[in-house]
Amino acid sequence: MAKTARRDTAVRDPEDDAEREPDAPRPRKPRAGAGGRWWVGVGRVLLWAFIIVVVFNGIWFPIRNGFSLPGTGAEPEVNESVDFPEAPAAAFALRFAETYLDTSDPEARLDTLAAFVPEGRVGDLNLPADSLSGENLTVTSVDVRDEHNAVVAVRADVNDEAMRLEVPVYSDGASLVLSGLPALLGAPRQAELPAVPSYDTDPRAAEQLEKELPNFFKAYSDDAELLDRFVEPGATITPLPANSVEFGELSFMPVPSKSSTGDDDVRQVATTVVWNLPSTDAGDGAGEAGQLVQNYLVTVVNTGNEWYVRDIQGAPHSFGD
Repeated sequence: MAKTARRDTAVRDPEDDAEREPDAPRPRKPRAGAGGRWWVGVGRVLLWAFIIVVVFNGIWFPIRNGFSLPGTGAEPEVNESVDFPEAPAAAFALRFAETYLDTSDPEARLDTLAAFVPEGRVGDLNLPADSLSGENLTVTSVDVRDEHNAVVAVRADVNDEAMRLEVPVYSDGASLVLSGLPALLGAPRQAELPAVPSYDTDPRAAEQLEKELPNFFKAYSDDAELLDRFVEPGATITPLPANSVEFGELSFMPVPSKSSTGDDDVRQVATTVVWNLPSTDAGDGAGEAGQLVQNYLVTVVNTGNEWYVRDIQGAPHSFGD
C-alpha cells in the first residue's frame, strides 16, 4: 500500500507576530567585493599626488634654471647696488691722465706717476721726452664693472688730436690704484642730426604770440619788475642779469596745434632771439656792439583769455631742417 508523503508545516505562533515591529528592516547580505572600495579611494589620492608633482616640476624647474637652453650657462647675476666710489675714481683717473700725458720732463713724470700704480710698476709707464702732450682733459664716463673695478674714460686733445684715455682703476674700499696700463682710443664720431619731425601748426595762436612774446623777452632781459606780468601765476622764471644783454628781435617758428586734453591750452614754441650785446670801451671810444643769437623753447599756456609763459629753456634740435 502506497504511503502518502506528509509535509510538515510549521505552525506560527501569533504572539511571535505581535512581538515583531512592523517597520524593522530586514538584514542584508553583504555584496561581493564591497570590502575593496577603500582601494579605489587610495588610488585616486595617489593619482592626484602624481599630477600635482608633475605640474609643480614643470613650472618650477624652468624658473629655477632661468629658462636656460641646453648647453648654455646661466646668466651672470647682476648686482644693481654695486658700491664703487665713482667720484673719487674719476678724480683719481683725471689726475693720473694729466701727468701721464705730459712727457715734457720724463723723470719728474715717473716720480709723480709712482703714486698711482702698484709698487715696482711705474717703469711700465715710461715714455720718451715730448712724445705725448694732453690738453682740455675731462672725465666723460665711469664704467663700473664690480665693487672693486671700473674703467674711467678721460677725453683729451692728445698731440692736438681729439682722443680718449681709458684708465682702469681698482678700489679696496678705502684707497685707489691703477689696475693696468691705460689705453688711448679714438674720440666718438660726430653724430648726424635727423630731420625735424613735422607737426600741425596753429597760425592764429602764432599771430597772438608774435605780439606777446617780444614783450616777455624785453622784460626777461631789461625790466625784471615787469616780468611777472607775463609769467603764469604760480610759475617762477629767473630773469637774466641786469645789463647783460638787450632784446633785439625775435624770429618765430610755427606754433604747434593744441595737443593737451586738460582745461588749459599748453604749447611749446621754439623761438630764435637776437640779443644786442653791451658796447665795450676800446681805445678812444666805445667799441662796436655785437649780437648774440640764441634758441629757446618757451612753454606758454592760455587759460581762455590771455597767453602766459610757464617755462623757458634751451631748444633742442634747433639746427634741424
